[in-house]
Amino acid sequence: MSADGPRLLTVDYEAWYHALALAPWLPEDMRGSLPDRLERVTEELLALFAEVGARATFFVLGEVARRRPRLVRAIAEAGHEIASHGHAHRPLWAETPASFRRDVARAKAVLEDVAGTPVVGYRAPNFSLGPGTAWAAEVLAGTGHRYSSSHHPVLLRGRGGGQPRHVHRRGGLLEIPLPTLGGLPFAGGAWARLLPAAWMRTALRLHRPHVDRPLVLYLHPWELDPGQPRLPQLPLRVRLRHYAGIHRLHRLLPRLLRRHGPWRAIREVLPELEAAVP
Repeated sequence: MSADGPRLLTVDYEAWYHALALAPWLPEDMRGSLPDRLERVTEELLALFAEVGARATFFVLGEVARRRPRLVRAIAEAGHEIASHGHAHRPLWAETPASFRRDVARAKAVLEDVAGTPVVGYRAPNFSLGPGTAWAAEVLAGTGHRYSSSHHPVLLRGRGGGQPRHVHRRGGLLEIPLPTLGGLPFAGGAWARLLPAAWMRTALRLHRPHVDRPLVLYLHPWELDPGQPRLPQLPLRVRLRHYAGIHRLHRLLPRLLRRHGPWRAIREVLPELEAAVP
């Protein structure tokens, strides 16, 4: 672990059509007929991570692992952690405890079978594990998960108010939140694509990670795919949220990884994180 705390690289491994912003226009029963476009971008990510010496945690959808087992095995064989993003990419507010248990148990079984490694981590779609869905932590602990990285405590529209910004426990589950700077987001996703690049560079420079507040960066494969399908008749806000900044992130990511590493997978530092939060 670096002297000032771990820098953790994470990938929410899903296809472009899994994005929740597109869900009203792409129901679940349409997914099987659409190209996922994961082949090329996965090869690019693995090559980039190898070039900069980064190891990452891939939060993989069970649905993707079932359809693309060769790609998931390639990720594991390259030395990256395979963790769970659930099976069907439904946010926790759309689940019940019973349906969620079925979803994560199914995903865990599929991922462990495909990758041949234990799955101990989980990330909720849309970072939807919060005060109203705290019951999910008990379900995750009960299905053999040791940690979650499912909370992004940004101070926008009240989303992160009063929520812990450091590594903490929810029941028997370790929660590793994404970082913010002054309550403002910078660690990836649409924020990295839509906010000025100078903001992310500044935030990465000023954020000093500690064992109880690691620097967790995240991205989606489709955010590095400028050629993905463009759905017609989307509202402007949805087009901006999903498509804007993809070309810029494609150029920016290699520089950020080289400048701010070393980057590690969560499983590599999990014992230290668990020891810091009894």
